[in-house]
Amino acid sequence: QVQLVESGGGLVQAGGSLRLSCAASGSIFSINTMSWHRQAPGKQRELVAGITSGGSTNYGDSVKGRFTISRDNTKNTVYLQMNNLKPEDAAVYYCAAVIRRTITSTRDYWGQGTQVTVSS
Repeated sequence: QVQLVESGGGLVQAGGSLRLSCAASGSIFSINTMSWHRQAPGKQRELVAGITSGGSTNYGDSVKGRFTISRDNTKNTVYLQMNNLKPEDAAVYYCAAVIRRTITSTRDYWGQGTQVTVSS
C-alpha cells in the first residue's frame, strides 16, 4: 500500500505565499518523477510542476518564475513553494508520483488534494 498525503493548502491574499508538501509512505522501492497538478472548478487538471529523482524540473507556463518545486529523497517528500500568488492560482492542488514498489511494479499514485484559495 502506498499513500501520498498533501498538506499546506489554505487561504492567502493575492501576492502572498504558500508552501505545499506531499509525503509518500508505504511499501516503496523507489520514486521516479514527482509532480504537482491543479484543478480549478470547471477546468481541466493541469500540470503545475514536476521534478525527477535527479532534480531536473519543469513548470507550467503560468507559474514559471513564481513557483518552485523541490524534493527531499530521504523523506520521500515533494514541496511546492508558491510565491506572488494570484486569484487564478486558486484550485485544488494534487501531488503525483511515479513509484516503484517492486522491481516489476511501477505506477502513478495521486494524493487526495489540498485546496488553495487566493483572495483578491
